[in-house]
Amino acid sequence: MEETIEKANHLFQRQNVSEELIKMIKKQILAGELNPGDRIVETKLARQLGLSQSPIREALRQLQGEGIIKIVPNKGPSVVALEMKDIFEVYSIRSMLEGLAMRMAVHNATDEEIDELERFYESMKAKLHDDSVPYLLEDSLQIHETIIRLSNHSRLHKMYQSITFQVALVNRMLGVRSSKEQEVEEHGELITALKKRDPDEAEHIMRKHIYRSYCHFVERHERKTEKDKFGENMWY
Repeated sequence: MEETIEKANHLFQRQNVSEELIKMIKKQILAGELNPGDRIVETKLARQLGLSQSPIREALRQLQGEGIIKIVPNKGPSVVALEMKDIFEVYSIRSMLEGLAMRMAVHNATDEEIDELERFYESMKAKLHDDSVPYLLEDSLQIHETIIRLSNHSRLHKMYQSITFQVALVNRMLGVRSSKEQEVEEHGELITALKKRDPDEAEHIMRKHIYRSYCHFVERHERKTEKDKFGENMWY
């Protein structure tokens, strides 16, 4: 019995270590300390952190499952370099997930919860002419995360967390940042759609919102001829 408990405790501790490693590696990627194509040397990381290689391998396998790390036989793990097709796939999946979240939020959110979200949006809008606030990305993400939470759909929430990291990675690599005016206008549409309590319209508004973000990305990088290359017209 004691041996079983000891094994269970060891497994629990190892899982916690792996989770912390995942957070650390993601943070390094978003901070630019690890870049697309960079190799991750397990032995070096284990030595730096004073860990065995087992929790590091577990963390890297999970990151591989999320599409963040690529593990090549005889070469080892490296940070994935996103191609245009990868970016299309990230945005198209995000469109489907957040469209469903919007529909479910219309159904599940209380009037009080929507009013609270609207108050947050008003505080975001108040920063529009505040020169000490350079951009509103964090506020925008908060609105999206709140809608996901209001959907009351736990599996959707977990899938969303994986996708949002990949969106953040795209933005970090390419320096994508919308203007404050654009953030306020486009997220105001989401609040209005929630308040109208029409699930079909709300889902359409959210999917249009995500598709527009994808189009902005394409246009910023002068790839207009590629915009319909992967079947974009099928998910909006």
